[in-house]
Amino acid sequence: MNPFDFLKDLDAMKKSLGDAQNQLAQISATGSSGGNIVNLTLNGKFEITNLHLDPVCVDPRDIKMLEDLIVAAHHDAMAKIQEEIKSKFGPMLGGLQGLA
Repeated sequence: MNPFDFLKDLDAMKKSLGDAQNQLAQISATGSSGGNIVNLTLNGKFEITNLHLDPVCVDPRDIKMLEDLIVAAHHDAMAKIQEEIKSKFGPMLGGLQGLA
């Protein structure tokens, strides 16, 4: 293979990765638990961007339940983000889909 062709391909891959990172920043999903008393929003980088707790779930005598609800909402949002990433970037990932 011609080294100059390889460099051209490398530049194209870098641009594609940069575009993918920008698209990831635009993806978001909200997960919920406890019948929507806990809602948590993640972006495509799996960062929490919003957390809403219905006052009914804030019982100082049952902190463990609240912790479990937050974790469950986070897992729900993560699953939604992963599905969104697979649908948007699946063709780009090609044979790497098993890793995502």
